[in-house]
Amino acid sequence: MARLGGGRTDSGLVTLDEAAADAVSRVQPVSGTMKLPLAEADGHVLADAVIAPLDLPPFANSAVDGYAVRFADLAPGAATRLPVLGRTMAGEPSALLEQGAWRIFTGAPVPEGADTIVMQEDAVAGDGAVMLPAGIRRGANLRLAGEDVARGHEVLPAGRRLRPQDLGLLAALGLGEVTVRRRPRVALFSTGDELTEPGRPLGPGAIYDANRAMLRAMLARAGAEVVDLGILRDEAKDLEQQLRDASAGSDLVITSGGVSVGEADHVRDAVLACGTLDLWRVAIKPGKPIAIGSVAGTPFVGLPGNPVAVFVGFAFVARPLLARLAGEAYVPPRAHPIRLGFAHARKPGRREFLRVSLEQGVDGSVVARRHPGEGAGSLASLAQSDGLIVLAEDVARVEAGDSAPFLPYAELL
Repeated sequence: MARLGGGRTDSGLVTLDEAAADAVSRVQPVSGTMKLPLAEADGHVLADAVIAPLDLPPFANSAVDGYAVRFADLAPGAATRLPVLGRTMAGEPSALLEQGAWRIFTGAPVPEGADTIVMQEDAVAGDGAVMLPAGIRRGANLRLAGEDVARGHEVLPAGRRLRPQDLGLLAALGLGEVTVRRRPRVALFSTGDELTEPGRPLGPGAIYDANRAMLRAMLARAGAEVVDLGILRDEAKDLEQQLRDASAGSDLVITSGGVSVGEADHVRDAVLACGTLDLWRVAIKPGKPIAIGSVAGTPFVGLPGNPVAVFVGFAFVARPLLARLAGEAYVPPRAHPIRLGFAHARKPGRREFLRVSLEQGVDGSVVARRHPGEGAGSLASLAQSDGLIVLAEDVARVEAGDSAPFLPYAELL
């Protein structure tokens, strides 16, 4: 089980970067590896670097359908007529070419002695011979052995979260299985007497638990094994024991709701009763009340109750912590500058995330339009937008036409 180190409690706001770095610094990657077939390895984290066991491609082959020739046999500055001596298709053994031309197809091994491939579209064949145009470049359309990957070279580093293209590369190298890290086990629950499980009748004053559904999916996309503990009620006497139970056998505990300062927000007190609270309030909007600490020695992240704040808090605090637990070589989300189609004024001091949709402007360039649902409780604003505009802590105002950093949701999920 992963453990947090010694903590600190900060009564003031900490910056988002400080909060994320502090959380990451307190955990170590989980132990344990396993071998998986490639068909099951997508999204898992490589335990060891992969060294190419062979050249890729393993032999010189043709990039096109055409004719293999020796460049020295082509007349300089003029067309050349050569006899066609044979043919090789993909999957057939290589041949020997001492002179003349050899009919060849895409992917077929190049005959020994040939060093140039002429595309069939540029050649005129007939009567057992082929006319080749002038101006052919030496080595044209020839794929050399090892030009993509050289045997013995590292092709994927340890800590890489495997993607479909990575699996394709491993398959091309003939690897049927790969050694990956164990996935972090995350205990997840929501708190709130007002919450109802989706699919059940909704009582007076009740709302459906949307946060847990969103977090389950975000955790799964981040490569976690999710233990869904459902909805816990705001009963102070029960929460401490429930937190202890959740920590047993888990590498991380994540909750939603109950970490603010309301009379019914008991998660914070329950954490302090059975663990530590290292950070509590973060200088971001939305999502200021984020609790980071430990419960019975297991890392703990308490996210706010508002859905947009949950999304932001997970993406920028819990996600890098989870990557560290997973042993992932994590790359923070990369923002791209984009032109704003709106003005916005605010009080500086917190990093703010604005939900926007991308549209094509009148001049053909892409413009970010702010979603009308501005509240931290607006799930529609997340579902109906394309990403987040990031306003740094010292920014007081932006105008339409200004450029601002944009984070597409694809960078966060």
